[in-house]
Amino acid sequence: MSLEEIKELMIELNEPAFRAKQLFEWVHKKGIESIEDISNFSKELKEKIAQNAKITCLNLKTKQVSEDGTIKYLFALEDNNYIECVLMRYRGTKSKKRNTLCVSSQVGCAMGCGFCATGLGGFKRNLTAGEILSQIYTVNNYLKIENDDLMVGNIVYMGMGEPLLNFENVLKSIRLLNELLGQNISIRRITISTCGIVPKIVDLADLNLDIVLAVSLHAPTDQLRSQIMPVNQQYPLKVLKEACIYYVKKTRRRLTFEYALVNNFNDTKEHAYVLADYLKDIFSHINLIPVNPTVTEKFQRPQRVKIQDFLEVLTSSGIEASIREERGTDIAAACGQLRGKVVE
Repeated sequence: MSLEEIKELMIELNEPAFRAKQLFEWVHKKGIESIEDISNFSKELKEKIAQNAKITCLNLKTKQVSEDGTIKYLFALEDNNYIECVLMRYRGTKSKKRNTLCVSSQVGCAMGCGFCATGLGGFKRNLTAGEILSQIYTVNNYLKIENDDLMVGNIVYMGMGEPLLNFENVLKSIRLLNELLGQNISIRRITISTCGIVPKIVDLADLNLDIVLAVSLHAPTDQLRSQIMPVNQQYPLKVLKEACIYYVKKTRRRLTFEYALVNNFNDTKEHAYVLADYLKDIFSHINLIPVNPTVTEKFQRPQRVKIQDFLEVLTSSGIEASIREERGTDIAAACGQLRGKVVE
């Protein structure tokens, strides 16, 4: 619940206005898992709140730790659906030291991208704003138990699902994360990833938020992109580019593009030149991601020399590009590997 919604609840309960801020902080800053945990409310008040609202709780089913320190959590929801989120601990130089959480926005995914494991089980439903936020609050509670000196400070909506198809709940969760009385996470430290839902990219541009928008491209031509991304049939590259240019002009923010390199599919120098031509008019940076293995094993990553050659074509063409740091691949926590499934 937002602060305004909690204020309305307190009015309905005939409670003083200051109780709303107190409750908001207990839920969104301290991350309590039960109304019973509120130490400065009377038993009567807690009972009244419990009759009119509830705190979304996640049930941890499994926790996997990668060799690089990345942690993947599998959570059960109240309706026995499952979601995953991934904690990435960066411990480089002082300026880069941070905890980033990759959160899910849906149970499953309807987009059906060929290289992504999330869509294998189909789409179940959207997550509520509370279920999205609970991923952050729950992981923060684990970090407190472990005496980690950093809480989650960066959020990437790159887990299960297409965030822009759960537009309102994703935006509500972002605004609540940005609240001064809550987690107070800078909106510039929040990234939304999309496979290219053009009308929602335009809507997001009109909101003019300071978030980072990452667009999954993965191929330089419609013929190739349609083979691995069904969304390209509805929103082909020309239409997507127009939306991206509109977004940059409206927000004056640099776009990020994601490009999964697949061996002998989209990884040649010729592909790189076509991609550079596509990106030349867009203020952007492109992340090259050697495709990660999934249960289908259909797609394989190129050899390192081909990846480097691809990068050099882009940079020599004036395109800002880099190879994304690989994290969590050994526990199926990397890009395209999340499934939200209990493996017996």
